[in-house]
This record gives sequence, structure tokens and C-alpha cells, in this order.
Amino acid sequence: MSGGLGGLDGPGAPTSPGAWDERSEEWLTAEGGALETAERNVPETSEGDGPGTLDGNGRKTVDGNGRKPAVGSRPATVEAPTSTFTTGPRPAPTRRTGADPVKALMHRHRALCERAVDPLEIAAGLEAHGITDRTASRFLHRDVFSLAEEMYARVPRDADAPPSPPPPDAPRARADWILLSLLPGALCAAVVIALHLTHGRSRLIAAAAGALAVALALRAALARGPLAGKDRRQPCATRITWLVAYALLGDGLLQAAAAGGPDALPTGAAHSPWPFTTAPVLALTLSCAPAAWCAHLLAVRARRKLSSSRALEEFATSAKPLLLGTLALYLGALAALLTLTTTVLDEPLAHPQTLTLGGLLFLARLLTTHGFTHAPALVLTAAASAEATALAALFAARLPGCAWLATPVETLVDTWGPAAIPTAACGTAALTLLLHATRTLTRASAHATRDQP
Repeated sequence: MSGGLGGLDGPGAPTSPGAWDERSEEWLTAEGGALETAERNVPETSEGDGPGTLDGNGRKTVDGNGRKPAVGSRPATVEAPTSTFTTGPRPAPTRRTGADPVKALMHRHRALCERAVDPLEIAAGLEAHGITDRTASRFLHRDVFSLAEEMYARVPRDADAPPSPPPPDAPRARADWILLSLLPGALCAAVVIALHLTHGRSRLIAAAAGALAVALALRAALARGPLAGKDRRQPCATRITWLVAYALLGDGLLQAAAAGGPDALPTGAAHSPWPFTTAPVLALTLSCAPAAWCAHLLAVRARRKLSSSRALEEFATSAKPLLLGTLALYLGALAALLTLTTTVLDEPLAHPQTLTLGGLLFLARLLTTHGFTHAPALVLTAAASAEATALAALFAARLPGCAWLATPVETLVDTWGPAAIPTAACGTAALTLLLHATRTLTRASAHATRDQP
């Protein structure tokens, strides 16, 4: 009990050794709440400030003497008391982890991962962007195929959407491109027959109309099927036209120019001063069908090897013999057709220049079909320029003081015959494209895209 009568006016904490009663607990709770409320509401005033009135923002509006504070004086601010105790569980520290390299790679190739229908397309796309098996080891994978499988598995997909059908293992042969590949040879055979049955002006008309029909048929054959390219503009059409025209007229013009001619335009007769060599052109147009089948075979076998390969080097090793075998198969078919046409038309054999030209055109078309158009354009331009330069040198040598220009060409013609010029030009160009094709067409990215119908 507190001393004096003043101690009887308010409650107090019990001093007896007994337990706390309910009224004591209520008092303790009420006293603690009132103290906490008072600590929050009592403003901090600077030394010398008297009592006054504060507004809602903690600024003094009237001081203790009933006067407003001077303008420019610093108002007193109210700060909430800081508690040294914290309530509730202590938040766990944030764990810092390294960035996911595979996730970063997926973000970089987001479009490739979203449109891919199988891991093979992702692997081919990564290879096209320069990622090799050695680079895949930095992502903790043994090869690009294993990295592509993880990327394909981690791509988010809608579970409610129906699964997309798996792509076919290999493109199928279609009746439309089979018939289109046979059309140029059939039209060219009809033109050759017309040239042998007509004379004079009718022969020239038949030759012009037949050339136009064969050109349109070739364009249609190259627009669909395994020989169809992505670029519909046919950027190499002019160069190919020159090379085929030289196979038809070039040897006769070269021989006539070396002898001082020609004195007249070609008549199409076999024994004229400027004869046609129709057997090579007929064999080349007939070989469109074997070329399409060989390209189809290459696409089928390459797709199967791509599905069974587990490394980029393994696929390149197996694709290189396939490419060389496909080229050899086409050249064998072209040689057989050339032998047949020269026998039927009773013309001299022209295997070297025709086989080199056929191999050049076939390799150029394969590269164009798979999206590699720059190298074929350059190589075809070089071959056509070499043939044109040889002809131009013979005619330029007739100018005064320029006889030396014809010396290299005349030496080749006297030693190897007129076929030496196209054989050397087309053979060098074909060998260059073959070396380029063994580096590009043996990549997985060249065969992973879906073939056009």
C-alpha cells in the first residue's frame, strides 16, 4: 500500500505474493496502451518552444502566447518513435544465384525455339548461327543436339492446344514436279525433230519458238519440286542461258572465228560453216528428270542421317559421301543420255564439255535450292565470262597490232580442239562449287528446313 491518502485514489500493482487478478491484468493492459498512444501523439519540440497548436502536417499554427509563428521559421516536425523490437518472423536473406546460360541462349534465339517442331530444327538453327559442339560444352552439354533437346523441352507450350503433327521424315515425290521435270526434255526433243524436218525460214521460226518453249518449261520445272529454290526471281537465269547457248553454238562459232569467219548466220545444218551441236543441249534438257530425282534422293537420305546423328561432325562425315554419290549418279545418267542423243543425231561425242557443264549446273542448283545463292552466282559468272573472253579475244585479234590476243586461245584450240575452252571454264567452276558444296551442304542447317511442296 502506498503511503498517505493519495495512494488510495488510484489503482496500483499488488505487492502481495499472490497471483494477479483480472482487474490487475486489465489495468496493466490499459496503462500500456495509453502510454504507447501518448508516445505517438506527443510532438518533439525544439528547446525553448512553448506550448502551441499543430496542424495535420505537424506545423505549429499558434504558439503558447496565441501568436502565429513568423514567416520563414522552421516548423516542428513529428517523428514516429522507432521501436527496437520487431514483431513477426525475420525475413530470410535473398539467395543470389548465377544466371542460367541456357535460358539466356533461349532468349537470344526465341523465334527459333517457338517455331521449331522438333529438336532437330533447333540444332540446325544453332549451327547456322555458329554454335558448334565445342560451344555447347560451355552450356554443360556434350554436343549441339543435346543442347537443342533441352531448349526444345524448356519451351513453354499451351497444354490445352492440340499437339502439332510431327513433320515427315523425308519429303515425298509428287506427280506435279515429276511431270514438270520431264517436260523440258520432251519439248527439246520435239524442237530437234522440227529442225530436221524444216528448211530455210521455217527452220529459224521453229528454232526461235522451240527455244522459247524450252526456256519456259525449264522455268516451270525449277519452280516446283526438289530443284525449286527459295528465290523466285531466278538470279542466275542469264548466266545459265549463256552457258547453254554456248553449248549449242559456241564450239562452231569458235572454230569458225579461228578460221577467219563466220561469213554467214547459222542455218542449223550439220555440215554448215557454223553448225549446231544439238546433242549436248538435248541431253542436258533430258537430264532434268534425273537431276530432280538425285536432288530428291539427297534430301531423303540427308534427312534420315540427320535424325540418326548425335553430333555435327558425325552428320558431316556421313553427308559428304552422300553428296559425292549423288553427283556421280547424276553425271552417270547424263553420260548415258549424251551417248544416246549423239548416236541418234549422228553427231560427234562431246562428253568432256557436256559433263563439266552438267556438273556445274547441277551443283549450282543444289546450292541454290538449299539457300546458298551467292557462290553459284559468282562461279557461273566467272565461267560465262571465260567463254565470252575467249570468243572476244579471237575477234579483237583482227584489229591492227592486237594479233597477240588470240595466241592463248589458238594454242588451246590447235592442241585440244574447240572443246578445250568450255571444258576448262566449266570444269574449273564445277570443281570450285564442289569444294564449296562439301562445306555447306554437309551442315545440318542445310537439310533441317521443310522442303517446299
